[in-house]
Amino acid sequence: MNGRELVVGVTGGIAAYKTAALVSRLVQASASVSVVMTHAATQLIAPKTFEALTGRPVGTDPWGGGAHPPIHLAEAADLVCVAPATANLLAKAAHGLADDLLSTLLLSFDGPILLAPAMNSRMWDKPAVQRNVERLRADRFLLIDPEEGYLSCGTRGPGRMASPETLFQVIVDTLDKAGD
Repeated sequence: MNGRELVVGVTGGIAAYKTAALVSRLVQASASVSVVMTHAATQLIAPKTFEALTGRPVGTDPWGGGAHPPIHLAEAADLVCVAPATANLLAKAAHGLADDLLSTLLLSFDGPILLAPAMNSRMWDKPAVQRNVERLRADRFLLIDPEEGYLSCGTRGPGRMASPETLFQVIVDTLDKAGD
């Protein structure tokens, strides 16, 4: 991972706390990591957490840090991973909407984009969400399907974000494959 430049996007799903473990693991593996958070994500986990882990400021404002921060992030990155990817983010990405830094970055980046969905199982099973997932796969986004298990709403079923260990391994494998 040494010399790799990664962007980790964090959306407003309760699984955002797991993303801190993923970012820590990436940094420990010598990756350079920039974190981009949606406004909703900042309501669940503080940007300072990711700043402490990465040693870098967290991106939240599409106009912060210069005239075109999404373009600069996209040009520098080898890979983008969004974890958790909420139903809202999946819909934005599937339909090309860009109304915040993260969704604009996804439109600006032409390398591998990994999405790790996380949501209530009833949401995951909705035809609209599954149509978006199909569209994203057709558009060559890499989706790491949610796991089955206990969900924060107190139910069980598909919807748990893949573990940080699984996400880390998918990132390593994707970068290895991209380098071939």
